[in-house]
Amino acid sequence: MDEGRREAPPATPEVVVSPRLIMVRMKASSAEEVIRHLAARLEEEGFVRPSFVEAVLERERTNPTGLPLAGDLHVAIPHADVEHVIVPALAIATLERPVAFRNMANPEEIVWTSVVIVMALNEPHGQIEMLRRLAQLFQDPERVQRVYESSSPEELIERLGLP
Repeated sequence: MDEGRREAPPATPEVVVSPRLIMVRMKASSAEEVIRHLAARLEEEGFVRPSFVEAVLERERTNPTGLPLAGDLHVAIPHADVEHVIVPALAIATLERPVAFRNMANPEEIVWTSVVIVMALNEPHGQIEMLRRLAQLFQDPERVQRVYESSSPEELIERLGLP
């Protein structure tokens, strides 16, 4: 290699969106229950460290992730710092009944959430980029409705439309 040239950094691995990490019409009574279930699935599949679930819950207490959207369906995107993640992945649940998350922009406000996406990303810029991509996708209330109405994990992945 020339002294004046630098090697390109290694490519960031793709984020795994697997049917094994998706729950359709999950029954849950609280945000914590949803987070614990999805985080456990991520851990069982080897994507996160055992510290991940508590890190997500702690972050949710101080930095809520409820995202109110246009229309009747709302989303939450809980996540933790990158050191708790082994392989980048998303765990997703559509909920049989909405659960209360606090609003990310106004923590005093409750957002009744029907779709929860637990992000497990191992690179800080990747978290920002994925949040931006998800927020963009969810600007379309019809897309949110289609994602919510998915009858299988595979259908949800297709309707979510993440490249």
